[in-house]
Amino acid sequence: MTDKANRPLILASGSPRRRELLAKMGYEFEICAPDVDEHVGGNPRDIVVTLAQRKANAASEHCKRGVIIASDTLVSLDGAPLGKPCDAAEARDMLAALSGREHEVFTGVCVLDADSGRYEVRCVRTGVTFREIAPREIDDYIATGEPMDKAGAYAIQGGAGKFVCALDGELENVIGFPVVEVREILEHFL
Repeated sequence: MTDKANRPLILASGSPRRRELLAKMGYEFEICAPDVDEHVGGNPRDIVVTLAQRKANAASEHCKRGVIIASDTLVSLDGAPLGKPCDAAEARDMLAALSGREHEVFTGVCVLDADSGRYEVRCVRTGVTFREIAPREIDDYIATGEPMDKAGAYAIQGGAGKFVCALDGELENVIGFPVVEVREILEHFL
């Protein structure tokens, strides 16, 4: 029988936002941020679940014991995924498309027990509505550089927070780590 108390918790992510949220939850953990192929087709829910599982499995190749948690977040507008923009023009297009509209943010979470291979996966959805954003505001926001490594070209916890006029669901899910669901899953593994 494995001693649960001495097994490490491993976050399979290089995201500073996920590290911060998991630490705020009171957990001590190690980081193992594996490189994985993020090219996946399908609907947004399937994409984030597949990528979370892929990240957890990749981390388990390096970490043979403990509990691994991995996640992936995707912004979806009218069912079409919006990943990270490749340049300022794409970021501008994404933000203009989100202006004055509701979109969805999906995060897939996979918790994997590296000792037994047991895992649990969930997908969490949050609806986000942006107010109308003036073109100048979009340009000013892009000039900060913040949108360039974010799904949907924005960080709700950063400068884009001022664009949000309604939220249907968990704010932390939009940041990239649904803490309520993560805590529920971890209770089954730790």
